[in-house]
Amino acid sequence: MKYFVTGATGFIGSVLARKLADSGHTVHAIFRSKSKTNCIKHPNIRLFKGDILDPKSIQKAVKGCSYVFHTAAMTKIWTKNSNLYHDINVTGTKNVMEAALSAGVKKVVMTSTSGVFGPSLKGEVNENTLKKTECFTEYEKTKEEADWLALDFLKKGLEVVLVHPTRVFGPGLINESNSPTKLMKLYIKGRWPIIPGSGKSTGNYVYVDDVVNGHILAMKKGTPGEKYILGGENISFRRFFDTLKKVSQKKHLLLRMPFSIIIFFSRILKILAKIFNFYPIITPEMAKKLKQNWHVSHKKASQELKYHPISLEEGMKKTIRWLESRRNDQ
Repeated sequence: MKYFVTGATGFIGSVLARKLADSGHTVHAIFRSKSKTNCIKHPNIRLFKGDILDPKSIQKAVKGCSYVFHTAAMTKIWTKNSNLYHDINVTGTKNVMEAALSAGVKKVVMTSTSGVFGPSLKGEVNENTLKKTECFTEYEKTKEEADWLALDFLKKGLEVVLVHPTRVFGPGLINESNSPTKLMKLYIKGRWPIIPGSGKSTGNYVYVDDVVNGHILAMKKGTPGEKYILGGENISFRRFFDTLKKVSQKKHLLLRMPFSIIIFFSRILKILAKIFNFYPIITPEMAKKLKQNWHVSHKKASQELKYHPISLEEGMKKTIRWLESRRNDQ
């Protein structure tokens, strides 16, 4: 099989591209910077210089491919040019879908985010939950718009399936899309001193290999027009760190920091970031999001796709072993 993978130099995309290539499939991968392709060097991966904002480069890369995984997105919590969120997440998605339709692609699996369903105000959130709050970040707002845009291509004859990962972690690029692993790394080094709020706010954490397998299962078994949450375990910040202490055998002191202080601090950082052009570690929008509970169900994916993620503890063990192996290699 020939697959076109956008975002193949990113966290989820790179793991997905390598897994497909290791399975004997041919993967077409588009890239903007040659320096970022080291993570996907493989005899079965063909590299194409281009950008999802350049329709001609997409058309060239997708040619001859039967299936498309669209994982590319603007995921940063902050950028000086806020228009990039819409450009990459919405316009970029439109370009990919149009190229796939023109090339006669059989099916597209698009990576969205579980954030578009909103926080869990009453019970678990699932694919049918009626969202009662506005999106917290520009990333979520534009991904929600991109979801509807992608599904419109069903009317044009393109089979599109949406997958919605939660908080993904594990071996791979430690970037914006892999922030839980960055948090684990900092804690192990004794450089993460706080628990947000009371520690009771919940989130859903999922191991990257499970998310990648979920993408592949969605391609094989997903019903066109359907959405599938690719989640893992629902836990509080307190339990996250308790599990991390147990697995890492590191017992560093953690202090609770009220969200009111975190939000105030993040507002100052955002102002300074605009003035001095540096990247803030948190924004007010993200701080307000973390304050909410994100209790998510992946029951639909389990039933329809046979998606079965591992536990947080098992995922942490694998991740920490990987972090330790990298430390020993350096």
